[in-house]
Amino acid sequence: MSKHDEHAVEEELGDEPKSIIFSMISQFTKDMDLSRITFPTFVLEPRSFTERVTDFIKCDDPVQRFIGVVKYYMSGWHIHPKGVKKPYNPILGEFFRSKYAFDDGTGAFFVAEQVSHHPPITGMFYYSPEHRVAIEGDLRPKSRFFGNSVGMLLDGYGKIHFLNNPGEEYVVTYPNMYARGILFGKMVLELGEMSTVTCKHSDLVFDVEFKTKGILWGSYNQIAGKIRRLSTGEVLYDISGNWQTAMYITDRQSGKPELLFDSASEHVVPQIVACAAEQEPNESRNLWKHVTKAIRESNLNDATTHKTAIEEAQRSQAKEREATGERFKPRFFQLEIDGHYHPQLMIKDIPEDAAAAKEKLTEWIFARPDGSMQDFSREEDDPVVLAAHKH
Repeated sequence: MSKHDEHAVEEELGDEPKSIIFSMISQFTKDMDLSRITFPTFVLEPRSFTERVTDFIKCDDPVQRFIGVVKYYMSGWHIHPKGVKKPYNPILGEFFRSKYAFDDGTGAFFVAEQVSHHPPITGMFYYSPEHRVAIEGDLRPKSRFFGNSVGMLLDGYGKIHFLNNPGEEYVVTYPNMYARGILFGKMVLELGEMSTVTCKHSDLVFDVEFKTKGILWGSYNQIAGKIRRLSTGEVLYDISGNWQTAMYITDRQSGKPELLFDSASEHVVPQIVACAAEQEPNESRNLWKHVTKAIRESNLNDATTHKTAIEEAQRSQAKEREATGERFKPRFFQLEIDGHYHPQLMIKDIPEDAAAAKEKLTEWIFARPDGSMQDFSREEDDPVVLAAHKH
């Protein structure tokens, strides 16, 4: 369970982090792309972006199903660490894989992979065999420096498939993220601009504005959205509130607001991830475990040392590929003619039968290159991981 915390998006920096930021400012120009800039380790969230992307229904009424998707989409934004943190920059070929066990006895599988480094692109795929819900997409973050703020512009696409309802697909776009106050004042995380959820099959679209706080007025984390008909523009519902705490939905016919989402009563289902010894070298948690431990121990020197070693190894691998003319080939995703990355295991090739689908997904996601499978029953015994979890 989580509790409302209006200050969860704020962080007060100490003298050492502030001095590091000021030393970096000379490298920046307004509106420059930061994708090639290495951020100091104190602003890193102790997870990789390929893992974070995991922060994303049964009903006969298509409008109510659409509202369920909107709730699912909007509820994911409140899940983040306290304060302002940036995930590690994933290295090319890094991947994160996990599974879920839900309270009703059903489950799901998830995999994400860094398919491109310049520009940075993360491919992602989620599938629930019992519910026959698939989510695919790619995320293409572009960082920008805006004086006292750093922005992450979230390009890319996400598509939710309700496979038991042929043709019912929901296409989502993302808001932008901003870290305010990197030079003076408190560091604050904000979401900004417009995002959408669209289902042409149901003739519905959700347009939502993530409002940023004004200099002299306004509040943090406010949203204003509408669910309307694509064909006529008729507005059916208004959605308002605070994406960090509680949001409300108002039927245009009744005019009565109802609670859509309350983070204080939200239950986040934990991901099931194999222990470090069962992971491959470029799996996110195993790859970054030394950096994670150092960050949680507030040891910025060690964190920087381990982070630099990972980045240098990536540069060396890139030089080797360039020298031999080898092109990087993603393990789980492939670039299609629409310009986006899709899972190599095509959704149409996943069996409808839940047991058969689980077997196929398990073999595709959790098999090692030598054909052996990850052992999820093995308990964590890596001293670095265990030390990191103490903090």
